[in-house]
Amino acid sequence: MKKTYLLPVILAALLAACGKSEAPKAEAPVTPAPMAAPAPVANTAADGGKGADVFKKTCAMCHQTGVAGAPKLGDKADWGPRIAQGNDTLYKHAIEGFTGEKGMMPPKGGNTSLSDEDLKAAVDFIVGKSS
Repeated sequence: MKKTYLLPVILAALLAACGKSEAPKAEAPVTPAPMAAPAPVANTAADGGKGADVFKKTCAMCHQTGVAGAPKLGDKADWGPRIAQGNDTLYKHAIEGFTGEKGMMPPKGGNTSLSDEDLKAAVDFIVGKSS
């Protein structure tokens, strides 16, 4: 029995014809618009400064999504009772770790290279955004 390979040859020819295109049209050159200098970013409590930076690099992994019961940044109902305990308690739990009814906080958010001062700045940032 002979096999005919004519169908694949016809399909290949049709597909090759589909790939043909016209020569590209010349376009007018685009002149980029002048760019304004970026505004300086202040490292202040208003924009979060060091605390915001630490939050983005370490804390956001859990506190943006609620992983392992972590209260989400800005969730006043979830943060309210925690904030009411005072900053010293929040600092202690952030630095040493904590296991509670809703979840757990690993020591230093799992980033043991953070200084206590950097971690406190992140706690201050979170409290500011969540109270």
